[in-house]
This record gives sequence, structure tokens and C-alpha cells, in this order.
Amino acid sequence: MICDGENLMKKLSLLMILLVLSAIVPLNTGTALASTGLIDSASVQVDLTKQNPDAARPGETVELTFSVQNDGYDDLTDIVVEVEPEYPFTAISGEALEKEIAYLDARQDDDDAAVLKFKLMTDADASEGTYELDVTTTATSDEKTVTTTKTILLEVRGKEYAQIVTINKANIDLATEEPLEFIITNTGNSPLKNMVISWEDPEGVILPVYSDNTKYIKYLEADESVTVAYTVMADVNAEPGLYTLNVNLTFEDYDSNINTIETTAGLFVGGETDFDVSFSESDAGEISLSVANVGNNQAYSVKVSIPEQENFRTSGSSSTIVGNLEKGDYTIASFDVMSTQASAEGSEEATEGGTARAAGSGSRPSLEVQIEYTDSKGERITVLKDVQVEMTTPTGSSTGSGTGPMGRGAQTSSGTSSYVYYALVIVVAGAGVFLYRRQKQGKKGSEEKEAGKGKYSFGILNR
Repeated sequence: MICDGENLMKKLSLLMILLVLSAIVPLNTGTALASTGLIDSASVQVDLTKQNPDAARPGETVELTFSVQNDGYDDLTDIVVEVEPEYPFTAISGEALEKEIAYLDARQDDDDAAVLKFKLMTDADASEGTYELDVTTTATSDEKTVTTTKTILLEVRGKEYAQIVTINKANIDLATEEPLEFIITNTGNSPLKNMVISWEDPEGVILPVYSDNTKYIKYLEADESVTVAYTVMADVNAEPGLYTLNVNLTFEDYDSNINTIETTAGLFVGGETDFDVSFSESDAGEISLSVANVGNNQAYSVKVSIPEQENFRTSGSSSTIVGNLEKGDYTIASFDVMSTQASAEGSEEATEGGTARAAGSGSRPSLEVQIEYTDSKGERITVLKDVQVEMTTPTGSSTGSGTGPMGRGAQTSSGTSSYVYYALVIVVAGAGVFLYRRQKQGKKGSEEKEAGKGKYSFGILNR
């Protein structure tokens, strides 16, 4: 029993020593840390408790809520908390960057902490990422001022926004397949995903062909563009004019929410047309041209002209106004035109005695014809056409004259004149022979009659 008591006393003594040591060691350690200045008897703890929105958005404000708590052993007075914004954050006019707290008790718990709010502006061009913001706190304890700076991290999320920057053309023709392209640009700071673009003409004049009006874009990085191509056609019976395209663009944002952008664009239907010009007829230096509107649009104030050129020249007016031409309509325009090439050939033949001809003789030259008109957009358009012509010359005119024939037309005209001349000679000669023979026969008959009368009288006398 005595031994058990001694053992118990030893254990109790050892336990007492351990308790004393556990009390002495923390006290000495705390004293050592305090002597090195690592902790103060007065300390301010500043924590960011809320950010609205959770991630700052470019071009928008962000509100920061701070909890200011005294977890030191001394009371604090005149506490000043200041935020020091750097890019991409800036101050907002009328919003203070520095706020004061008059008094904070020592050893506060969370419920007793002071709450301060600050508002900052996020730069509109800020890229997505994490940025630093310094918060400086100045407090006074026992006439001693303590200043501390804490750096917090703020998240900036890029702004999701897309824009239809351009359409590749302003007008399309009627009843013609035309390419139509929309260029879509991500003008925000975050990638866009699952984009869908569609468009429609409320009047139903312009419609896509070979596909529907909806296109899908899976992903588009910030500042990048994508081209969406269609093939479209306008109704052949549509009235020329400006038509509205309603364009719809949807995409998913950072939180997988669907955003929609609706806009409109204008597309002019109509415009230019085309002409076919052909040689109609030629009569003694005057030629007639058939001018047809073979396009899909009406031509207004049509003017047909013969411009100055090498092989032809005009006498009198070189242009004529034919008015408006509906699609499919035609008109006749006539001009007094002479061939300078034929004149040159005639001169050379006269010089060479008819044994030499100019180069190119026998081919039908091209006459350049100019057509001016106003299209359905109100613009003045000029079209040039080359027309093969065959000219004739008046009867009796020589090849060497300035209005003489040329090529095959010249030979045909000259031959016809010769045939007429020969025919007239033959007719005159035949008439002369006929009259001569008739006159001769009449004279012979008269002589025979006179001779018969003489014989009859002689017979009577003999009887």
C-alpha cells in the first residue's frame, strides 16, 4: 500500500510540472513574438465579404463590401480605410475612395465588425482575368498610428457581345442568283459560343436558295470575325426598291444564358439592265438599228448615239433619245452614217487603176454604238455595243465617192446598177428595131397597092 501511495504522488508531481511548463512556454513565446514586432496588441483585419457583380464586367461598375474588425487587445480610434484603384479599375465621380470609422473595440467578433462599401468603374476594354487591388488601413491606438496594406484579388469577366459589322453588298438584281455575306464580329471581351444567325425579308421578295436562312457558329473568340454566306434571289416580278432584312443573332454567355441581338439591314433590289443592238436595214447611207432591253430592269431616258470612230462618220445628228424601255421592249434608231473605209478603198482603186484594194476589203466592219440610260437606282449608266453593219449606196454613185458602197454590199449595189443599164439599152434597141421593121412593112404595102391599081387600068383599055 505504501508503494502504491508513493507511485501516485510521483505521478501527481509529474503532472503538476507539465502543467506549469505548458503555462510558461506560451507566455514566453508570446513575449518573444511581441518583442520582434510580428504581432501588435492592436490589429485591424480587413476582409472583402462581397463583390457585386461576382465578376466585374468591362464598362460597368463593381461594388465592393469590406468587413473591418479589431482583433487586437487595444481599442482603436480614427480608423481610415482607403482603396487604391489601378487598371482596369478607376474612381467614379461622387464616390469616395477613402472612408473613416470613429471607434473599434478591442477583441471584436464578426458580428461587431464595421461594414464599408466602395464603388469602382471597370474599363470598357478590360480583358478577362484576375486583377489586384490594394486596400490601406490607418488606425490610432494609445497615440500610436499603425498603417497596414492588404492586396485583394478581383475577377474581371469579359463582356459577351457580338455585332454584325458589314454585309458584302447593297443591292441585288432581279431573278439572279447573288452571293450575300454577313460578317459577324465578337466585339466583347469573352468568347461566344453556340451562335445562331438568321434573317428574313418580311415582304418575301428576297429568299435564300440552296439552303435555309439559318446558320450556326459553334465558337468565336474575342475580337475575331466570321463570315456567314448565303445565296439569295429576288422575285423577278418584284418592284425595284429598298427592302428590309430583319437579322436575328443569339448566343450563350459565360453563365450559359441565351442572349439575343436583333437588328435590321437594307438591300436594294434592281439596278442595271442590258441591251442587244442589231443591224436592221440600210438605205442610201441611212442605217437603222434595233435596240432591245434584254435585262430584268426598266431603262429610263434611253439615249442611243454613234460616237466618233475610225471607220465611220455621221452626217446630221449623231444621237437620238428613245425614251423609256421596259424589260423585253425594243425600239428602232436611225442615223445617216458614211463609211470612211469605203472612201479610202475607192481612192486607192482610182490610183491603182482598179487593180489594188485596201486591206480588210470584203469584211463587214463593226459600228460602235453607245447607249446611255438611267437605271432603277437613279444612276446614269453607259453601255457600248459593237454592231456588224452592211451599207448600201444610191444608184449611180461611184465607188470613189465618200458615200460609196463597201464590201459585199458595194459589189451587189454596183452589179444591180449595171444590170438596169443593160436592160434599158436592150429595151431601147428592141423598140427601135420593132419600129423600123413596122415602118418598112408599111411602105412596102403601099407600093404593092399602087402597082395593082395600074395593072387593072391597063386591062380595061385593052378590052
